[in-house]
Amino acid sequence: MTIGFAGLSHLGIVSSLAAAAKGFEVVGFDPDAALCEALIGGELPVFEPGLDDLLAAHRSRIRFTADPSQLRACQLMVVSPDVPTDHANRSDLASIERIVAQVLAAAAPSATVVILSQVPPGLTRRLAAGPASGRTLYYQVETLVFGRAVERALQPERFIVGCAAPETALPAPYAAWLGSFGCPIARMRYESAELAKIAINMFLASSVSTTNTLAELCEAIGAEWDEIAPVLKLDRRIGPHAYLSPGLGIAGGNLERDLTTIGGLAREWGTDTAVVDAWLSNSRARREWPLRTLQTELLSRTEGAPTIAVWGLAYKPDTRSMKNAPSLSLLEALRPYAVRAYDPQAVLSRPDWTHVRQVASALDACQGADALVIMTPWAEFASIDAARIREHLAGRLIIDPYGVLPVSRCEALGLRHVRLGSPSRAEQVA
Repeated sequence: MTIGFAGLSHLGIVSSLAAAAKGFEVVGFDPDAALCEALIGGELPVFEPGLDDLLAAHRSRIRFTADPSQLRACQLMVVSPDVPTDHANRSDLASIERIVAQVLAAAAPSATVVILSQVPPGLTRRLAAGPASGRTLYYQVETLVFGRAVERALQPERFIVGCAAPETALPAPYAAWLGSFGCPIARMRYESAELAKIAINMFLASSVSTTNTLAELCEAIGAEWDEIAPVLKLDRRIGPHAYLSPGLGIAGGNLERDLTTIGGLAREWGTDTAVVDAWLSNSRARREWPLRTLQTELLSRTEGAPTIAVWGLAYKPDTRSMKNAPSLSLLEALRPYAVRAYDPQAVLSRPDWTHVRQVASALDACQGADALVIMTPWAEFASIDAARIREHLAGRLIIDPYGVLPVSRCEALGLRHVRLGSPSRAEQVA
């Protein structure tokens, strides 16, 4: 069986290679010929741990092409471009509708078509009644996570499939592809599947916001969040895999898009949006934590313009993506100061940020800086001895929201270490 994947951004590339790894012949289509040529040459436009190895191991079963006629041989067609969002986190559906039109025009009439890209509730049924009328059309919830996409593509927890008739069996090619992963398959109507993806992210957003709210209170009253989180994971109603690590709000684009989508639907249908508004407000407030801490601990106490070292630009580890990254808000606020920044993968491309110099290593960023702010908890940073940091820093302040560096080691070296969920900041201010 040959499976086609149309749209070769993050989702399409990872998903198509996972299908090849399961032994299927795969056609990866994208209208961008230069992108296809790069993929043919083994050049990946996205970074994911293990993705280079996956391509090297299974490239004999996948061919990349900008020629839509190559899709004619596919028994199963998966529409898989990432759906971009605008500055207000609203989905731009024009690109996916263009890809769908190309697929419908090129694929064999008997081919099953699956929309894997995230779309708002109602879109799949509209396509099924309109341009895809007469086709066998499904919607499948994608569950990839930046930084863990290969793992989740190869070992999914379950598949959620939106169907025109959930009570009927899936077509043989589609069932064969999903069955190769050996995980549960939940069939439901189109709208339920579309909303299920958003529901997953909303529950994650509630966990993120609750954790950040309580961690901030810990900082103020002298409690220690790291002591509280383990007992929450022992409660079966919350569980061992609960998201209980404090962070700098919601970033990356996906959660923000879903909260924006739910807010729009609630306003359209006259339902309450207060909890969504509260989560977004909490996220905005938490994002400013590094700047507020810098202001309290350094900027308000120092004459002149100190130099700030920033480790981490990506919105999370193991990705190049800087979509809605907290680091960008910090860099924008630090325009009056010199900034030395380092990230293992992400690269700044804004020419107007003349105050930022992106350097080649973490210790280079620290050289002569008055403070270090760690904005992304890359594993690389945890391996750096705090003594080396102290040698390079001119100042003694480390703002480490995620607790990447060992607190006791930093304190033993005379460094001021400030992190989320810890009373240390409140004690220092007092």
